[in-house]
Amino acid sequence: MSTDGAPPTGSGGIEVRDLVMRFGAVEALRSIDLDVAPGTVMALLGPNGAGKTTAVRIISTLLTPTSGTVTVAGVDAATDPHRLRGLLGLSGQFAAVDPVLTGVENLTMVARLAGYTRRAARRRALDLLEQFDIADAGGRRVAGYSGGMRRRLDLAGALVANPPVVILDEPTAGLDPTSRIGLWAAVRDLVAAGSTVLLTTQYLEEADQLADAATVIDRGTVIARGTPTQLKADFATATVTVVLANPAERDRAQQVLADRGIVLHGPEADPTCVTVATDDPGPVTAQLVGALAVAGIDVVDTRTATPSLDDVFVHLTGAGEQAAS
Repeated sequence: MSTDGAPPTGSGGIEVRDLVMRFGAVEALRSIDLDVAPGTVMALLGPNGAGKTTAVRIISTLLTPTSGTVTVAGVDAATDPHRLRGLLGLSGQFAAVDPVLTGVENLTMVARLAGYTRRAARRRALDLLEQFDIADAGGRRVAGYSGGMRRRLDLAGALVANPPVVILDEPTAGLDPTSRIGLWAAVRDLVAAGSTVLLTTQYLEEADQLADAATVIDRGTVIARGTPTQLKADFATATVTVVLANPAERDRAQQVLADRGIVLHGPEADPTCVTVATDDPGPVTAQLVGALAVAGIDVVDTRTATPSLDDVFVHLTGAGEQAAS
């Protein structure tokens, strides 16, 4: 970096090939391949112990893999790890900020370590505090910051050197909804400015909101990949629910639909509801209502629910609601 603080980098992606990581007899990663296109967000998803954080630590050169290759922005991790680190911004699961220093001092210190002059470092710190909406607290010690403010400061620290590639390991874990939405906006701004983002998250809604593509791993192996829309189309279905006027007619309604070859979507706790799974909600809704009308069964409402990444995750891993680190 130039000593006047000018940003050093262009855009770049991440390419991982045949990545294997063993800890003794435990094989944490098994021939993992990843491709994160420049200027996009890739979400890395999987249940607890799937290997996501291990993969992130290898890509960021904090671990040396048993075998395989990692290339970031055209730089090979094995042959030039020091240069690769200069191209990365990393925000881990826990905010790595000094509670004794102020917000300005934290970011100024990082900027100085990145090669900025003293004046440029302070200017960069102030700009980032403004960008992440914590400028008013910049002169206060971080020990008095809320969890959300610390996470924003940590993410700001990862961006001091304008890295072309940013790795975010569960960046919104433990944040309240308002802080989470604020960080989502910051990630979108990063991508709009040309950065490439690799994101692990325990919030599948987060991946749905932010990711251009997603890779699902389980037990160290890639089990699915694609855009969120593709994954939902391939591994989950929409549902259509009809609400009956008379709950006493539900058994007969189910039989009417079964006689027409319509498969019910699991048991319903609400005695007025009958639900079916479908890839084409519009025609199926009309079919359900029509069949029940012919049988003299009154329908007072219909509801359509589109699939989410949560549905995909449960289908692929059987992990219930856990989608974390």
